[in-house]
Amino acid sequence: MPREDPVLDFLRLMWAVDHELQSVSKRMLIDLGLTGPQRLAVRFIGLQPGLAAGELATLLHLDPGTVTGILRRLEASRMIVRERDTSDSRRVCLTLTSRGQAINRRRTGTIEFAVRRALASVSDGDVRAARRVLKLLAEQLGAEAVR
Repeated sequence: MPREDPVLDFLRLMWAVDHELQSVSKRMLIDLGLTGPQRLAVRFIGLQPGLAAGELATLLHLDPGTVTGILRRLEASRMIVRERDTSDSRRVCLTLTSRGQAINRRRTGTIEFAVRRALASVSDGDVRAARRVLKLLAEQLGAEAVR
């Protein structure tokens, strides 16, 4: 067995999480009619009715163009409605339809259900530490992307 390298071991675990996120996302598409990123968008819109598309992109840490694609699919699936803000025509406000609200209420069979179960099994301190590491890692990877 090769000598243990903590960086390689951490990367191996991140790839495992990424693989499982993709697998559950595909199952969600079959079972619920939406992917993991689409589900996350529905959850945020459900928490903040009238959320602007740009604000959603920021929350999801995604490019606005990517979010536009997610929103188009959600709108085509009749889960959301996009409407122009009456006070600022540049702003698009997002709300859930009754179908979107039903999906938003669903808890089992989702990525966040698995995450919620995992987080419930560790201490608050461990969750805070994991958040710090993930945030720092995202920042470092972002800095590498602009080099």
